[in-house]
Amino acid sequence: MSKSFGARLAAAMAHRGPLCVGIDPHPELLRAWDLPVSADGLEDFAEICVEAFDGRIAMIKPQVAFFEAFGSAGIAVLERTISVLRASGTLVLADAKRGDIGSTMAAYARTWVAPESPLCSDAVTVSPFLGFGSLDPVLDLAHENHHGVFVLAATSNPEGRQVQHATGPDGRTISQTIVDEVAARNLDAEHLGSVGVVVGATLTAAPNLARLNGPILMPGIGAQGGGPDDVRRLVGDQLKAVVPSVSREILRAGPSVSAMQAAAAAAADSFAFLQS
Repeated sequence: MSKSFGARLAAAMAHRGPLCVGIDPHPELLRAWDLPVSADGLEDFAEICVEAFDGRIAMIKPQVAFFEAFGSAGIAVLERTISVLRASGTLVLADAKRGDIGSTMAAYARTWVAPESPLCSDAVTVSPFLGFGSLDPVLDLAHENHHGVFVLAATSNPEGRQVQHATGPDGRTISQTIVDEVAARNLDAEHLGSVGVVVGATLTAAPNLARLNGPILMPGIGAQGGGPDDVRRLVGDQLKAVVPSVSREILRAGPSVSAMQAAAAAAADSFAFLQS
């Protein structure tokens, strides 16, 4: 894989629009789709999502926890889902939110961004709240293999403010410090860096993203209340770096493949201004 994740993501967004769609097999959704809350139901759910989104969306984001809940059978479904999507050229972001130190973080890195892993994805979400330096194993391995990493920076959940809005010794908020650390990782990127941040679309204010030079994954859109106007308000002149993440609003249209495709197309249209 010769192109960086950032370059591949930029190309996918230019070709398919900027949207990231989640595969979130929540038990309530399984039941709403008349599927059993079991590994078999999980597999049917994932297969319908692949049929609906593969080749149409810039990036697909399986929520790892919903697969892990079914044990080894669920992990097997996740492996197959990732493999099918990546084989067709669709970018996969594993929403795993891993964060640890030392050899444990290195093991997480091998799981999600090492080519030999059956769970290898194009990118993975990580948590920096054991210190940004704790992410070095995954950042280094991702860089080595031309994969991406999305670092939680300013999440939309109210509980996150306790840590993310706190001020460090230098006067910066923790979320701003994280953004600045990510920006340092993207300094040499020619177009779009491969290390991104997660910034919630429901925030009242966001960190300064001007020097990021990387993708901005923005969840909280649709069912959680965020929308295009919030994106414009929060990111300033960094619109071309935004990857809006929409899950429940689109998945609620299922299990009809055509209805989910229509919902995804409508969501993508509402964010067409990001690429203009």
